[in-house]
Amino acid sequence: MARSGIRTRSATTSPRAHRGIGTISLPSGSSPARGSLQPGRPDRSLRDRDEVALVELGHHTPAHEQGTNGCRASGEAVLEVEGVTKRFGGHVAVDRVSFRVAAGSITGLIGPNGAGKTTLFNLVAGTLPLTAGRIRLDGRRLDGQAPHRVLRLGVGRTFQVPRPFPAMTVLENVMLAAPDQVGERFWWNWLRPGAVSAEERATRDRAQALLEFVGLRGLAGQPARVLSGGQRRLLELARVLMAGPRLILLDEPAAGVSPLVLEAIVERIVALNRQGVTFLLIEHNMELVMRLCRPVLVMAGGALLTQGDPDAVRADPRVLDAYLGGAAP
Repeated sequence: MARSGIRTRSATTSPRAHRGIGTISLPSGSSPARGSLQPGRPDRSLRDRDEVALVELGHHTPAHEQGTNGCRASGEAVLEVEGVTKRFGGHVAVDRVSFRVAAGSITGLIGPNGAGKTTLFNLVAGTLPLTAGRIRLDGRRLDGQAPHRVLRLGVGRTFQVPRPFPAMTVLENVMLAAPDQVGERFWWNWLRPGAVSAEERATRDRAQALLEFVGLRGLAGQPARVLSGGQRRLLELARVLMAGPRLILLDEPAAGVSPLVLEAIVERIVALNRQGVTFLLIEHNMELVMRLCRPVLVMAGGALLTQGDPDAVRADPRVLDAYLGGAAP
């Protein structure tokens, strides 16, 4: 896009500095196509799915392979999943799954319906307890932690169906996602009202910057219920970014969105990845996975079937069998 970056208020101006991304920059020299998302104003074409053309997604080299923009090029693991199992009674939803997600990567997680992908996300995010195994983020144990604690440790997560607070404005939805706000403590409003006001201003500035980054700044004052499905996905991404995550779990970001909005989502994923944010992505859009993700993990029947380069995964007969009838839907 034309602007070189979006700078939020300096962390030193807030009594409790946000950790994570302070400056968000889109790839330099990238200009949105005609009719694509423009910051600062709503775009009616987002609602008109019949008039948008299919967007070609070019091959993206993950930041950990580029070795640029401050990412560690060593490929050290940010997420480690070791022997993770989840049982619901006699049903094994996730069966002794082990893998690592390299820092600065966009790792794809694919598999037929019922493979255990979303259950695995729930285990990483702390929504479900493990039956067995270990999960670590930067060497720190995540398993056994409550979801809010996992978020504070640096794991953000989106869902298959975004559910914003419909009566709140788009801006309020993003501001609400800021963690550890001093205004949440009743006595701070009485004892330190100046600090609470300063943090609220910093939170508002950051939320507005993130809305501009995802292309929804022009809708900041509108209730979230007016947003289209694709716009809700962009809003959800902005909400996740408020916590400054180190790892983002994306659950089917392309589901139910127009090609135009998909282009916007992909641009933001790539921009964030170039700044060092790591992604683990569940997706059924194979074209998107094969062009965006390195490596790709494949699950079937609750187990990890294979992992590797997209071309190798696509040619693996076990993967074809899993999708064409080897695994239950």
